[in-house]
Amino acid sequence: MKKIFLSALFVLLAAGAASAQNCIIIDSEKVFKSLAEYTSALDTLDKLGEAYQADVDKRFAEVENLYNTYMAQKASLSAAARQSREETILQKEKEATEYQQSIFGADGTLMKKRIELIQPIQKKVFDAIETYAEQHGYDLVLDSSGNASLLYNSPKLDHTQQVIEALK
Repeated sequence: MKKIFLSALFVLLAAGAASAQNCIIIDSEKVFKSLAEYTSALDTLDKLGEAYQADVDKRFAEVENLYNTYMAQKASLSAAARQSREETILQKEKEATEYQQSIFGADGTLMKKRIELIQPIQKKVFDAIETYAEQHGYDLVLDSSGNASLLYNSPKLDHTQQVIEALK
């Protein structure tokens, strides 16, 4: 009985080892960076982000100026004037925060632009990886970019350059 169990275990391990050879490693970050359209999209997003950030900073600077002016004049203002100014400052701060969220939030303008620019490139790369794997009979493709759990991979399993060439 023990002999049959050990034989079955050996066959399973051998089958597992054989199927493990049917996988490849791709560094998707390297593939993306090899595409001019990807770097161009990132440059566009960076410039757009900088412009939006300047606008957000301008709005918060306006709030800060209102606050500093208020603090300098607070002693000479009536209670009603102080209340009015405080409400104005809080309203402007709320508007600036909402604007910042509308630009940089998860559903903000910048994220929507990122999806618009990057998603077609991602689809192109992922389709190329899938096509390459199917054409060459690979069952499993692992991504080595930013993968903390991938401790070692043999260079012979890395097919990043072949995918880059297939994209061109």
